[in-house]
Amino acid sequence: MPLRLTLLIAALLPATARAAHTNNIMLTGYWPPTNNMIRGFSTNPDQNPGGWQGENWNDTGYDVHSFFPEFPDGIGQGEGDLEVDYQDTSADFWRIVEEVRPVAIITFSRGFNDNSWEIEKLQRNLDEWIPDYQAPFQPTVSPPDQSVPAGFVRESSLPMRKIRNAVDDEPGIDVDARIDARGFGGGFLSEFIAYHGVWYQSLHADPSDAFWNVAAGHIHVGSQVSLADGRRATELTLGALTTYLDNQLPEPGTLLLLATTLLASLRRTP
Repeated sequence: MPLRLTLLIAALLPATARAAHTNNIMLTGYWPPTNNMIRGFSTNPDQNPGGWQGENWNDTGYDVHSFFPEFPDGIGQGEGDLEVDYQDTSADFWRIVEEVRPVAIITFSRGFNDNSWEIEKLQRNLDEWIPDYQAPFQPTVSPPDQSVPAGFVRESSLPMRKIRNAVDDEPGIDVDARIDARGFGGGFLSEFIAYHGVWYQSLHADPSDAFWNVAAGHIHVGSQVSLADGRRATELTLGALTTYLDNQLPEPGTLLLLATTLLASLRRTP
């Protein structure tokens, strides 16, 4: 194909057709049940001896990767990746996204003492947080995102209604899915990592970004959600997310057909 014609086709294709992105979805957890319900998506054999189930998850074409701490002494700071500590969480988060370069992120944490699956719409860039478990008890850069003022709010870009409906419509699980459209994530580590997720998405929201991130957001999981129901709700959430991603990302076959059709049309032009 002549270079001039190739450049013309590239110019006429939508911006998303020229985008680059990975097929990696990143999940994070904190306290149980959130670490245990995403354990099967970890590639770490020490944390997931049963083997990684995230490769080409459900034949969707997406690889799902999970990261979470362990709590051998019960609820608290934990140990390992993403300890419930401001400095550790932030350092681990930025290291992990550099490795995974996710096209989408869902951060999970333990919520109320109920069976809720609470999809958080709003995350704040606070300059004062609830103290964590060991000194320094606050983020050492606060607010964490210095590009915007303290109190700045970033919104979830997850398909929130689709996730809520998918979980609510599933028979046989005791999970109450809802969207928190007005509240916030509590000012502790849950909202801290939630903000990191949507912050990363904002940095890579341009479809021309080499590591385009389409969606990110946070879900609070009630402590009474059973492990089986948490796993099933995670699958339903991922199903809604991957369908949404499919509708946002370009299809290579579709783009090839478009380019071929355009080329044939141009060749017929006198």
